[in-house]
Amino acid sequence: MTNFVPIALEAPALSVEIASSSKVLKQRLVDTAYYVIATVLALMFLFPIFWSCMTALETSSEAMASPPHYWPSRFSLENFANLAHYGQGIGQYLWNSTAVALMTVSATAVLSTLGGYGFSRFRFPGRNLIFMLILSTLMIPFQSILNPLFILLRAMHLQDTKVGLALVYTTFQLPFSVFMMRNAFDAVPREIEEAAVLDGCRPLTMLRLVMLPLVGPGLVTVCLFAFFGSWNELLAALILISDARQFTLPVMLLNAQSGQLGAVNWGLMQAGITLSILPCAALFLLLQRYYIHGLVAGAVK
Repeated sequence: MTNFVPIALEAPALSVEIASSSKVLKQRLVDTAYYVIATVLALMFLFPIFWSCMTALETSSEAMASPPHYWPSRFSLENFANLAHYGQGIGQYLWNSTAVALMTVSATAVLSTLGGYGFSRFRFPGRNLIFMLILSTLMIPFQSILNPLFILLRAMHLQDTKVGLALVYTTFQLPFSVFMMRNAFDAVPREIEEAAVLDGCRPLTMLRLVMLPLVGPGLVTVCLFAFFGSWNELLAALILISDARQFTLPVMLLNAQSGQLGAVNWGLMQAGITLSILPCAALFLLLQRYYIHGLVAGAVK
């Protein structure tokens, strides 16, 4: 009888250990499947960028070969050298895109911050109605208003100017940006403002010194969206700009794709695409944590 006592006592412990091992094994399988799927998806998204960069580093003849090569036989900067002298020169197109993007980001940041702060903190008649009207413009395809915008810019003598294009891009960005900034300000406790008022802060001083540091991630998100939208936008720039000296980088890439007599210089085009990717990738990697935090700021509220 005594010989069976240790077995009876060890049975529960053994079953608990088996259950724990099974749970650990199941969790490892789930984690492995997650990382495998994430790796496959990452490779699917990164492969076109990798192929574009490799094509840009091939010679012109090799870049236009059929079937295409996934790895250059020798690395060459020939396509970038040709790009430097294409049209008005790649430097001119980069400057145009940079100037338009910086003006768009600056105007969007200032206007959306003031608008979001006003809608979040001030009470005035029709506040919610005006805010809903601003958001309703998101449902209007911007392609449908390009013709009126063209007539308006021509009347204001801003056609074929970087300032006019930046103003158009700002109007495209403002509805979403005001929405983001209002959520960011709503997430800040009002007690912080009350303490600042007791210390003698005026509204604009409080906005600049107290509130802006607290809504920094939301403002970074707005600026990134404005930069990406203006840097990569093609249709408005193609319609509103007819002076070749004012073309932005996407318009130049479209011209490079069109080529002469239907012949596409793939090496030249991929070199331009590679250059256009670099600023966006660098900004996103540098500001990624602020961007992610800004997207979820005020989501619960």
